[in-house]
Amino acid sequence: MSTRRLTTAQALVAFLARQYTERDGRRQRLISATWGIFGHGNVAGIGQALVESGRSMPYFQGRNEQAMVHAAVGYARRSGRLSTHAVTTSIGPGATNLVTGAALATVNHLPVLLLPGDTFATRPADPVLQQLEVPYAGDVSVNDCLRPVSRYFDRITRPEALVPAALQAVRTLADPAETGAVTLALPQDVQAQAHDWPEEFFAERVWYVRRPAPDPHELERAVRAVRDARRPLIVAGGGVRYSEAEEALAALASATRIPVASTQAGKGSLRHDHPADIGGIGHTGTATADVLARDADLVIGVGTRYSDFTTASATLFQNPAVRFLNINITGFDAHKLGGLTLVADARTALKALEAELAAHQHRVDPAYETAYTGAKAAWERRVTAAFAADDPHARPTQAQVLGLLDSLVTEDDVLINAAGSLPGDLHKLWRARSPHQYHVEYGYSCMGYEIPAAVGVQLAAPGHPVWALVGDGTYLMNPTEIVTAVQQELPVKLVVLQNHGYASIGGLSESVGAERFGTDYRHRTADGAFTGPPLPVDLAANAGSLGMRVLRARTVCDLREALAEARASDLPTCVYVETETADTVSGPPPAQAWWDVPVAETATRPSAVKARETYEHHVADRRHHL
Repeated sequence: MSTRRLTTAQALVAFLARQYTERDGRRQRLISATWGIFGHGNVAGIGQALVESGRSMPYFQGRNEQAMVHAAVGYARRSGRLSTHAVTTSIGPGATNLVTGAALATVNHLPVLLLPGDTFATRPADPVLQQLEVPYAGDVSVNDCLRPVSRYFDRITRPEALVPAALQAVRTLADPAETGAVTLALPQDVQAQAHDWPEEFFAERVWYVRRPAPDPHELERAVRAVRDARRPLIVAGGGVRYSEAEEALAALASATRIPVASTQAGKGSLRHDHPADIGGIGHTGTATADVLARDADLVIGVGTRYSDFTTASATLFQNPAVRFLNINITGFDAHKLGGLTLVADARTALKALEAELAAHQHRVDPAYETAYTGAKAAWERRVTAAFAADDPHARPTQAQVLGLLDSLVTEDDVLINAAGSLPGDLHKLWRARSPHQYHVEYGYSCMGYEIPAAVGVQLAAPGHPVWALVGDGTYLMNPTEIVTAVQQELPVKLVVLQNHGYASIGGLSESVGAERFGTDYRHRTADGAFTGPPLPVDLAANAGSLGMRVLRARTVCDLREALAEARASDLPTCVYVETETADTVSGPPPAQAWWDVPVAETATRPSAVKARETYEHHVADRRHHL
């Protein structure tokens, strides 16, 4: 048997460079690059192996371990989960900084390979620098905190153990039903140990991404359920996009006239101007979608996890006779809400469903179609009013910022967001023009995702304008990868909306009787409250100091010009604007459905007492769909 003598780290890098995915005849690298920050836990192992690999494994220099994972996830999402990046760190804090990014990847079913360094397997000195000593277990390290947020985890304590572990790792990454964060913890001594590896380990491997078809019996039940329904509603989730099922969904909606609402992950599955598209659903959804959801007698979930924002914390679907039909590649999600199941690839299932319904010439009642298209037109008028900026010399509202972007972008642009009040405004208001344009990470809603994700998306989609939309609170969480964008000469566009605090949580705090405590970025006053003048923080200057070109906009007119200039720029560019928050200025429509955030059951302050009364009123509407 032919062998090759390499270190464990060299063998892993060589192996990863030869892994491919293929779907529908299109082949691409599974691990197209590696991000890394080096320390004593990986510099002599993976670091040296990357040097040895030359151009076969591209390397990106990150500034924060969590951010590197976000960048890899952004790349993976834009790549349809068919390609991703690896992330290598040292032991200790470098490894534990991966946890948040790993949780985000796994929650959103997005692949990323984590390669944290680990303590010595041979234990020549114990403890080593940054080692956590666990008195009851000698085989535990801080890397074990990655177990619950990983879809596959292994610790490589001997070189030969890499072979089965690496194969399981890439199998998991390439499987759409199992994918998420995958962790191979690498003891630093094992990384540098040499071994005679079989040449077969380095052979090119293609992992075929299947499109499982629906079971005929399940399909028959599904067709019967749709034909029996009088007020059906499709809820498009992220699985539509990852399966590239947008055309199949559009064909089904066009043929049957069933209206289509979307989750945050599914928004853009239909173009905003498709007659059947009725916008976002749930707590941040449109009135059109939420009214239809309350009366729907059949909810057809396609690739959705049915999060609490989608179901309005189990208060949205109120028809006593409502049933659920769930199309999902995982049985776990397909069985939610006591639904009929169609466990299959979304595109394959939608095509099969459309063909069967076409054979029966099935179409919803024209009166139902007329009602929802009229409601959609009324909602669009509300969107236009929220976007309107009649005074060019006024400070813009957040909705007006989105309106100016809406007038500027094409289907080539990508908008990235994850947290704050922007996801709600975007879900309700944004007019998505293509499947890739709307990139809102709301499975984990992680502050600090946007800037590194923009770097990842720009790497995956060169030539496309990529916008990271952040508030001041999110910016302060994680601006580090601005430096990476500058280093890589990536023309990402950063829009910083300054509203002096956690505005979204401030509003939530007020609604639950916590009186906006600890949510404003202001000086303390004599009584200890944060009610003084705004802090003199200049985020534009900060972005400039990290290497970005900065455009400051004070008015609607300034902002219109700055956004256009940023879009045309081939340099990393920041547009900084302070937004209007006064109640006298019209903003987006309020939430059209509830969201459960528990309120204090006993309190003395009137605001909390009143909030509890409102809470109990909404809780009474909760349903368990069994």
